[in-house]
Amino acid sequence: MITRFQSRKKITSLLAAGIIASTTAAGVFMPTPAEASTASILGAAIGGIQARSELNKTLHKYNDTEEGRQEYFQAMKKQYGVNNDWALNQQLDRIMTNLTAAIGAVDPSIYQKPYNYFINNETSFNAFCTLGHNLSVNTGLYNVLTNEDEIAVVLGHELGHGQKDHPAKGARRSLNMAILGSATGTTAGAIMATVVNNRNITKPMEREADALAFDYIIHTNYNPGATAAVWQRVMDLSKSNPSGIQAFISDHPSNDNRRDAYSKKLTTYSGGHVTNKDGVIKVNTKVFTTPAAAGGMSARERAYFVMGNLCAAYHNGHNRSAAYANGNTVMLGAHPIMTCVEGDEPASTLAARLNQIK
Repeated sequence: MITRFQSRKKITSLLAAGIIASTTAAGVFMPTPAEASTASILGAAIGGIQARSELNKTLHKYNDTEEGRQEYFQAMKKQYGVNNDWALNQQLDRIMTNLTAAIGAVDPSIYQKPYNYFINNETSFNAFCTLGHNLSVNTGLYNVLTNEDEIAVVLGHELGHGQKDHPAKGARRSLNMAILGSATGTTAGAIMATVVNNRNITKPMEREADALAFDYIIHTNYNPGATAAVWQRVMDLSKSNPSGIQAFISDHPSNDNRRDAYSKKLTTYSGGHVTNKDGVIKVNTKVFTTPAAAGGMSARERAYFVMGNLCAAYHNGHNRSAAYANGNTVMLGAHPIMTCVEGDEPASTLAARLNQIK
């Protein structure tokens, strides 16, 4: 999950009800005194075994079977509502098609369980992937992100969660933690509510999903610089509109940490040739340019897109060709680097400089 700006609404009709009914009916979890005794610990252990068995059955149904996946998907739509905006859905289809092909290039297992996805009516900035490769994008995300490349990064992150089965792993981890509390008075309902409402996606899982998003993006035609740019944008808008974008909770890496991690990946992707520090782009340690703000982007956000173009050009060997100006656009071989706008140096000046330092 990219963000958790609101409490997750429950989808208990599918995931929790059956488990709670079976465990409570069998008397597995009984309220116990706060003081843990040998009997209560033993009862918790027995209950834990049965609870795990029930959880595994339920997770298998909704995570692995087509019937369960579709049942869960329809429950999500009913819970969150569906936004049928034609343009947004066309874009989402395009992004998912591109990302599916990119993931397929490095992880063909995606074709064994294709993703279900839709835009929901929630107004917070969020997107999430849950059991069964079921993914949803909040309408509120589009109030923050308008660039398709950046939206693709967000969805690539969510698909990373799905490919590594983080939602199911998080549910199992949550239950294991909850069972430890059963000897001190935790009831079945409380344990299963924890499983349903908290996916327990850890920071290492978030970082893994971020890293996978980068791997997916570089197998598409999207600008790899968008991986860092999207977090610069979130930081910029958080400053100008703090009520519109809330802070991340503790289980997510910080925005600047995610941006900087991607910036390092970009430098590595370029073979070490390109760096970006505070919007100043260097090639082979020499200053190339500091892009101006443009197109609704801050100078720093736009700088990551220029950096991404340069990194891709170096990675693909275009640096072996000369840089030149094609109108207002700086080209490196056949690869466009940046289109100069008011506040930028002329394209011809930048092309000449790039030839000197590349």
